[in-house]
Amino acid sequence: MDVAFENRKLEKRLCRLVGQAIDDYRMIEDGDRVMVCLSGGKDSYALLDILMRLQRRAPARFELIAVNLDQKQPGFPADVLPNYLRQLGIPFHIETQDTYSIVKKTIPEGKTMCSLCSRLRRGILYRVARELGATKIALGHHRDDILQTVLLNMFFGAKLKGMPPKLVSDNGEHVVIRPLAYVPEKDLIRWAQVQQFPIIPCTLCGSQDNLQRKQVGDLLREWDKRYPGRINNMLKALQNVVPSHLMDRKLYDFARVRATGHPDADGDIAFDTEALPTAPAWADRDVDEEAPTTAAEAGTAVASQPAPTAARADGGAIAPRRIIALTPEP
Repeated sequence: MDVAFENRKLEKRLCRLVGQAIDDYRMIEDGDRVMVCLSGGKDSYALLDILMRLQRRAPARFELIAVNLDQKQPGFPADVLPNYLRQLGIPFHIETQDTYSIVKKTIPEGKTMCSLCSRLRRGILYRVARELGATKIALGHHRDDILQTVLLNMFFGAKLKGMPPKLVSDNGEHVVIRPLAYVPEKDLIRWAQVQQFPIIPCTLCGSQDNLQRKQVGDLLREWDKRYPGRINNMLKALQNVVPSHLMDRKLYDFARVRATGHPDADGDIAFDTEALPTAPAWADRDVDEEAPTTAAEAGTAVASQPAPTAARADGGAIAPRRIIALTPEP
């Protein structure tokens, strides 16, 4: 096997998937200052790496600044990230806050620490984003994280709720983006090995082996091995929601449903057994070779396209901002 060729294919696939997500959800626009949250794990390293690659080839201009929160965990190698970021030549900020002691004092031994740790970390990062003038906050959650969240909310929270690729922060001040939303975790594992990222293990939550998220993650990985294409179909399902065929009365007004006497192409065939669609032919193959070659999927270069023109309250026009989008190579 040609290792260099396989690594190049992986790089192209990662850039394409990240660029596709950025394009689909208008995550990054011309003039943005993107704060990339860097934890020292494989996902955030890959996020920064791919964004830097896209930044170099993008006509639209945007800034990147890497931010790490040093939570003062015992044994945390405080010099690893600063040394790595200096070698990259990227602007960065290390925020030091002892959240570790707070979590250890507050959470009983053996209980899950993730919730409190996440809330503390989120508040600090929002403040740092404001101080740095960041217009977007980029997080390293990937496709598998999103699907795990959907299943966890279904199994344990009785909600059909996932992890959106783009949202407004709970304090209303920031736009949070997840450019890795389309990227499988297995690709990030391979890319971390290829790039030899200096991985820093998380001793605060990584030692909690019985977490529900880990169990759901194991379930997804087993499905991915046994049923190729299933995980991709699950992600596509989140983009193809039919509210009239669910049961949420807040999303669809079932009380007003009446027979119209006219055929409806979207109507239900209540007495028939609905045939389930099969996975597309390319679903279980290498996406570089068999995936549909739409303009966005086939492209590996980054370009800009005009965003719609908005109107100001006084009736004037707001100048459109360019968004980062994938286009096919000539």
